[in-house]
Amino acid sequence: MAASESYYDVIREAVADMSEHGFDSAERVAYWQDRIARAAERSMRTARQMEDDLREAMASIYKRLVDQGKALDVHLGASRFTIDRLRPELRAELDRRIMASADLIRLNRTKAKEQTLQRFSGWATSLPKGKSKTTDRRDETKRITKALKDLPFEVRRLHIDQGHKLAASINETIARGGGAIGLVWRSHWRQPGYNYREDHKERDRHFYMLKGNWAAEKGLVKPGPDGWYENITAVGQAPFCRCWASYVYNLRDVPDACMTAKGRAELERVRAVVAAL
Repeated sequence: MAASESYYDVIREAVADMSEHGFDSAERVAYWQDRIARAAERSMRTARQMEDDLREAMASIYKRLVDQGKALDVHLGASRFTIDRLRPELRAELDRRIMASADLIRLNRTKAKEQTLQRFSGWATSLPKGKSKTTDRRDETKRITKALKDLPFEVRRLHIDQGHKLAASINETIARGGGAIGLVWRSHWRQPGYNYREDHKERDRHFYMLKGNWAAEKGLVKPGPDGWYENITAVGQAPFCRCWASYVYNLRDVPDACMTAKGRAELERVRAVVAAL
C-alpha cells in the first residue's frame, strides 16, 4: 500500500473488493478493517494537533475577556481591579475547561474512527458470498466515509460550544467574586436560523438573583417573580446554548419587584446624598 494512498481510496478499494467477493471469510474483512483503520489515522489530525488547536481557541477567548478586559462589557458594576484580583480563579477555570474539552475532542476522534469501522464491518458481513449485484459502490463508499468527513465540522462545533461555556464560566466567576446581585438573561432567539430553546426564550430579559449576594444578606433585596439563578440551568450550560447574561451590581439596577422596604429606603437615602453633592 502506497504511503500516499488516501483514506477515500482505501474505502473505495475495500467496497469494490467486498462487492466482488462478498463475505467469504472473516480474514478478508479483517484485512480491510486494518487498512481502513491505518488510513483513517493518517487522514485525521493527531490528537495532539487537535488539542493544540483547542488551547489556542480557548486562550484567545481568555485573552479577550480577561487580559483585554472585554468581560467588563457585561459587568457594568465591576472594575479592572476585580478581574485582576480574580485572575487565579479565572486561569483555573480556563485550565479546567481546556481539560474537559480536550477529553471531548479525543472521544469524538475515536468515535469517528470506530463508526467508520463499524459501518464497513456491518455492511461487509451482511453480504452473501460471491459477487454482489445490488450494491451501489459509490453510495456505500460515501456512507462509510461520512463519519470522518464530518469530524472537522463536529470539532468546530465543539470549539464554539466550549468557547461559549468558557465565556459563561469566566463571567459567572467575575460576578460572584465581584459582588453581583443578580443577572439579566439574554437569549439569541430573535437571530434568524438560531435553534433556540423555548424555555430559554421565555427567560430573555428576565432578572434572576444570585444566592449569597451582599444586598440579600443585608435584607435590601429579595428574589422576584423569576427567583434564584441557582434554581435554573445556567447560561451556556445546555449543549450548544448561546445565551449570555448581563450582571447587576447596584441597587438602582435591581427590578422594583426584588426590592424590600429596607432596600427602597436605602436607595432613597443614597439618591438624596448624591443629589446633595
